[in-house]
Amino acid sequence: MKKAIHTDKAPAAIGPYSQGVKAGDLIFVSGQLPVDPATGAFAGEDIESQTRQSLENLKAILEAAGSGLDKVVKTNVYLADMGDFAAMNGIYAQYFSEPFPARAAVEVARLPKDARVEIECVALVQN
Repeated sequence: MKKAIHTDKAPAAIGPYSQGVKAGDLIFVSGQLPVDPATGAFAGEDIESQTRQSLENLKAILEAAGSGLDKVVKTNVYLADMGDFAAMNGIYAQYFSEPFPARAAVEVARLPKDARVEIECVALVQN
């Protein structure tokens, strides 16, 4: 059985998808852009503020599903410029602790709304 997850503490989906989907003991969180849900605008133009907001959005969706960042097992990070990797990684490290989630980080040709970063994850649901 799967259940869509929605919270007003993260940006609404801008297409035919859910913010997250709970399936069994897992939560799959859709890629999160650095959009501040209160304003609908990017949290900032720099990679640090955009990474922080994307992770805050992930956190809000996970919490709405009964999970949290400490339960994340896998992330995918999409960067508009791989030159931003070190700065993104510095913020990312503030949100996760050992054992760190498995991760892929790739540069893509373009992200929605010309964001600098988008992050998605898979996490365990807390019981």
